[in-house]
Amino acid sequence: MKKAIPLDHEERDLLASYEAGEWQPAESADTLVAVARATLAKSRRINLRLSEMDLISLQRRAAREGIPAQTLMGSILHKYATGILREAS
Repeated sequence: MKKAIPLDHEERDLLASYEAGEWQPAESADTLVAVARATLAKSRRINLRLSEMDLISLQRRAAREGIPAQTLMGSILHKYATGILREAS
């Protein structure tokens, strides 16, 4: 028999809401499959020249975030390419 994990007040409220059937899927299964396929698509390798100072700044910021520098750079480029990240006016 599994030992019950103690839940705090917020967790108990969420569980009660879920068990009462108050939650609805955010997206269809087809949409989720498409997102998963796009996420798993192979990435292409590129070479990019950066100034030494920009590279050091990105590496420091990545270290503060606790992620690899290449992951941070890829995330920034992705956000810019998709319009999430924009130039300051």
